[in-house]
Parts: sequence; structure tokens; C-alpha cells
Amino acid sequence: MLREFHLADFFTLGNAACGTAAVLLAMLYMASGSRTHFLWAAALAPAAFLFDVLDGRIARARHEHSALGRELDSLSDVISFGVAPAALGFAAGMQGGWDAGALIYFVCCGVSRLARFNVTAESMADDGGKVKYFEGTPIPTSVVLTGVLAFAAWQGRLGDALYGGTLVLGPWQLHPLAGLFVLSGSLMISKTLRIPKF
Repeated sequence: MLREFHLADFFTLGNAACGTAAVLLAMLYMASGSRTHFLWAAALAPAAFLFDVLDGRIARARHEHSALGRELDSLSDVISFGVAPAALGFAAGMQGGWDAGALIYFVCCGVSRLARFNVTAESMADDGGKVKYFEGTPIPTSVVLTGVLAFAAWQGRLGDALYGGTLVLGPWQLHPLAGLFVLSGSLMISKTLRIPKF
């Protein structure tokens, strides 16, 4: 299988590797309590983003677009910009029932957004095969969420000290900061929001 990969595909796998490592480091933070593990997990988000940008540029420069490459890109993005930020949010202290619902919603929105893009990309492309705009925000915008969590960690505002405190709504807890994940997910699946693609 690896013989069928183009150079850009290996950069895409670099994206997936960063996302997976971020999830593992988030779990390690929960076991160790070492803020260094949390910060390293957060630092892998911009690294994944860099790999994501480079794989597209390399594919265009070498004219090596493929259906396999597109699927690899989407699956890698789900890990790095969907599951990894959700895992980091959970590790940061968003562990109430409503928090879990918000994080799951966020990941499901990311998966849905990528699936929609894959299905509609060809019909939205111009004569050169390039898509002019995104419907909804691209999933890599979740690096902003990771940045917020990294800043909170740097200030020592994780766990009970998480920004916004904790609310008890019915049987479960909610950290208002989880609302950022709901907002991000909702913007990703928006049909009316169109973001120009450069």
C-alpha cells in the first residue's frame, strides 16, 4: 500500500500522528497531572495544522491529487482537529455530563463537515479543480480551541479553576467553556456560512 502513496500523503500521515500523540498526551496528563504533558498535547495542534497545510501545497505543486489522498486528509483531520481537541477539553476539566455531550457534538459536527466537503467538493470546484469556498468553517479552525485551553493551562486554570467555573443543570455539571466547542461545531456544519478558500 505504501508504494501507492505520494509525497503529500506522508505529510498527511504526519498530521494524523500529531493528533494521535495529542490524544495520548492528554491521557498522560490525566494520569500524571503534569502540566507539561498538557502543554505538549496542545502544541501538537499547530504542528498538525502545519502538516495539513503542507500536504495540500505539495499535492498541488506536484499535481498528485488522488481520491486516496483526500480520504487520508479527512480521516487525519478528524483525529487532529476533532478528537484531539475534545480529548484535551475533557482532560482540562470538562468532565460533566453536559460537557461530554458538547464534546461529542463537536466531534460529530467535524465528521459531518468533512463528509459533506468530500461529497460536494467536485461539484463546487471550478474548471481548474479548485474549490472557491468552504461551506461552514474548516475543521482545522479548532486550533483556536486548543489555543484557549493551552492558555488556560499556562495560567494554571485547569480542572476546578477552568474559566467560567461550573454550573449544575439537572443531573449533570456543565462548564460554560464547553460552549466554545458547541459554537465551533455549529459553525462547521453551517450551510449558509461561506468561507473563501485561498
